[in-house]
Parts: sequence; C-alpha cells; structure tokens
Amino acid sequence: MGLQNYYFFCSFANPKAFFDEIMNIRIEPSWLAALDHEWQQPYFEQLTQFVREQYRTRQVFPPGRQIFAAFDATPFQQVKVVILGQDPYHGPGQANGLCFSVNDGVPFPPSLVNIFKEVHDDTGAPMPASGDLTRWARQGVLLLNATLTVQAHQAGSHQGKGWEQFTDAAVAALATQRRGLVFMLWGNYAKQKGRFINRMEHLVLTAAHPSPLSANRGGWFGCRHFSQANAYLVGQGLAPIEW
Repeated sequence: MGLQNYYFFCSFANPKAFFDEIMNIRIEPSWLAALDHEWQQPYFEQLTQFVREQYRTRQVFPPGRQIFAAFDATPFQQVKVVILGQDPYHGPGQANGLCFSVNDGVPFPPSLVNIFKEVHDDTGAPMPASGDLTRWARQGVLLLNATLTVQAHQAGSHQGKGWEQFTDAAVAALATQRRGLVFMLWGNYAKQKGRFINRMEHLVLTAAHPSPLSANRGGWFGCRHFSQANAYLVGQGLAPIEW
C-alpha cells in the first residue's frame, strides 16, 4: 500500500509481540481501526500463539508477510465488493493472501479457471495471463478467506483455531458500518458466513462454489455475478470493476 501506511499491528502490543518474532506482518491502518475490538480478545491471543508455532515448526501458507494481504490491499473505506473464500491454497507457491488468487506464473487452480470462464461469458473480458487478483483488490474487491493460514497439503488444517471469528468480525464491520456493498457468496460455507448481512442495505449475490465438483452440477456458470455487481456499483455512481 505504500510507505505512507503503517505496517504491522503498530498500536496493538499483544498481537505484535506474538507475530513479529517470525514474520513481517502488514495490514492497512484503516483495518486496524475497524477491527480494534478484536486484537485484544482472548481468542486472538490464542490464535496468534497457534499461528506463530505453526510457522516455526511446519510449512504454512501463505508466506507470513501475506497473511493479511487482503486487508492490506483494500482499505476499509475503499471496499466495494466482497468475495468470500474458505482456506488459502495449500500447495507450494500458490497462496498469496487473496482468496482464489495465485502468484504470477502459477498454473490456475480449477476454481480460478471457472471464475475466469464466468467472467468471460458474463462480461466479455478475455482470459487473463495472470492469476494474481491483486488487480481486483486495488479496485475495491476484498478477497477474504475465512481462514487466513493453512498447513501445506492439508486443507482445513487451521480451521477452528479462531480465524473464523476474526473474519466474521471483518464481514460484520463492513455490513454494519458501510452501505451499498456487493457481497458474493459462493457455496454453502460462504452463504452461511454472510447470513447476517442486511439485504436491504447491500447487494448479496449467491451461487454454487466455482470448484469443478460444485460448478459442474449447476448454479455457477451463468450466475452473472460480475455484471450484476458492476450494474449495482454504477447505479450508485461508482466506477465498475474491471474484471
């Protein structure tokens, strides 16, 4: 986000003490304020202890400095669209802290392929050369996984440790403190995570998960979420997302 931002948990002693021994965490300051209540909670202290130990003793993704990449790339007041994922990718070199996103040069995972297919069919945008969705994040798309870390080759290995409570708080902050956002909830897990969002104050789009197992059963292809989101944003006088 640039040198003008304060990186890491600069004003919150406890999380910094737990994390900074092993990683240079970065998070945009507006999210520090938006989630002020969470940093000092007992569950968060336990979570940071768990994460620190995992990074010390195991192979964990994404790289430590990118754990909060979604928050760092998209400041709280600039969020226009929220896409919810579940876990980071658990293969080497894939996860970069943004849900469904992979680094340049990494083959597209099947879910991302299906996302790009739907973007193309819906908006006419060509298939991109890169799977790095930072370009979306910088336009106001918060690409948030429910669980922000994962052990290599073990999907779901960091679930139930506190991340879900933390990311629920992030979604709740957006849903209650902002108006006119687009929430894209793909699959039952995301639908449950967004169950409390007020449909009168935000556009909530639901569909099947883009993974092949779900998408091929119907409910993903043809959902047209990307054009619907842009129409909603334009209707509020905001710039559409260049998907």
